[in-house]
Amino acid sequence: MSSNRRSFLKNITLSTGALATSLNLEANENSFVSTHASFNMCGYAAPKLPTVRVGIVGLGMRGPGAVDRLSYIEGVEIKALCDKYADRVEKAQSILTKKGLPAAKSYSGEEGWKALCESNDIDLVYVTTPWHLHTPISVYAMKNGKHAASEVPAAKTIDECWELVETSEKTKKHMMMLENCCYDFFELLTLNMARNGLFGEIVHAEGAYIHDLTKDYLFNKNAYADMWRLKENMTRNGSLYPTHGLGPIAQCMNINRGDKFDYLVSMSSNDFTMGSMANELASKDDFFKPYANKSYRGNMNTTVIKTNHGKTLMVQHDVSTIRPYSRIHLVSGTKGAAQKWPGPEKIALGHGWMKPEEQKQLQEKYTLPIVKHIGEIAKNVGGHGGMDFIMDWRLIDCLRNGLPLDQDVYDAASWTSAGLLSEVSLKKRSSSVDMPDFTRGAWQSNKPHDLTLNGGGNTGVRSVSK
Repeated sequence: MSSNRRSFLKNITLSTGALATSLNLEANENSFVSTHASFNMCGYAAPKLPTVRVGIVGLGMRGPGAVDRLSYIEGVEIKALCDKYADRVEKAQSILTKKGLPAAKSYSGEEGWKALCESNDIDLVYVTTPWHLHTPISVYAMKNGKHAASEVPAAKTIDECWELVETSEKTKKHMMMLENCCYDFFELLTLNMARNGLFGEIVHAEGAYIHDLTKDYLFNKNAYADMWRLKENMTRNGSLYPTHGLGPIAQCMNINRGDKFDYLVSMSSNDFTMGSMANELASKDDFFKPYANKSYRGNMNTTVIKTNHGKTLMVQHDVSTIRPYSRIHLVSGTKGAAQKWPGPEKIALGHGWMKPEEQKQLQEKYTLPIVKHIGEIAKNVGGHGGMDFIMDWRLIDCLRNGLPLDQDVYDAASWTSAGLLSEVSLKKRSSSVDMPDFTRGAWQSNKPHDLTLNGGGNTGVRSVSK
């Protein structure tokens, strides 16, 4: 803990006297604002990398898909593959060899990622590990001269969020959280519409991650290694995975680039499914006995955020009840609104939703250049309908052309912090919790990221032999 933070906590403790509790101190520390930004990474253009040499760490659930997608992008060399389990590395190698691409260097073991980050032939470390390793690997990569891109969420504590920010600023290396939902087609469309004032002043927005993971993932012995994701839901309570819904609407509302999160309140239901499911499985299979008779996170979490300019965002999280998949994605302004779930996708410029033919014309007008340029190819390559490939292609195109990234380290930290601070609010009976300003005031002058392909767009997609 820095001396500034110690002083801050000491002053708060003295001012509150004997009523200060460890939980209060936790909330105060989370609301600490550092005043020593060494460099502003928002809008920063790193030196061009005509060839981006990539090392991928984590080859369980998300990693193999990343290997496959990146293998299609020209100007990418997949130089290293790493996982705790060596057999996963070999399986990922086969993705490259079957496509006629050179084999990557293999790393494995508990800390194989450290050797990968220390190597001299990597420009970008792409992290798809369990959550607790996202920050350690990203920080180590940046300290060893590499850019970092990490799956969501970016961190597990507020201190880790600050560590990502401060390391990125000191090293001038990008740290991007791989929030793929920002690159889904309707989300990109509504972002462009919002930027062009179609909805007027955005007043309120909603996002979510509502996706029943219980049977196929959380309680599946063959899914997440060491049952790590089930353990996350067993030891924590709050919005554990907020950024799929939050990221796209935060961009529509120019968070960190004209406005910022101010404070939040959070509330969760009790658990009505996971505990009983664990007990039932344990009665039939000894494997699940360590998970029986435990407390699990509440099924539905609702977190509401107020911004500095008085706007609101609502984010929901539920991965354990039977309900159709939804990220909601609602953007509501003074002149119009848009909503994605439940389908079909809808746009309103009055009191009723537009007719399909009218909406189609509007969509054609506001479809972004990146979608026109790479959208159909992305659908063919795949990855959640193409949004994963659009994200990867855009990241590589920016690095190759020395362009600022669409999502910077401040976005990674602030979007992630919403989930972390929801846990603090819940412990305080849904009291409000201040949210850190990771930009240290720069949000007032930071410019929204560029939605064009100016300066880039020249990264090709190779046809890979099967």
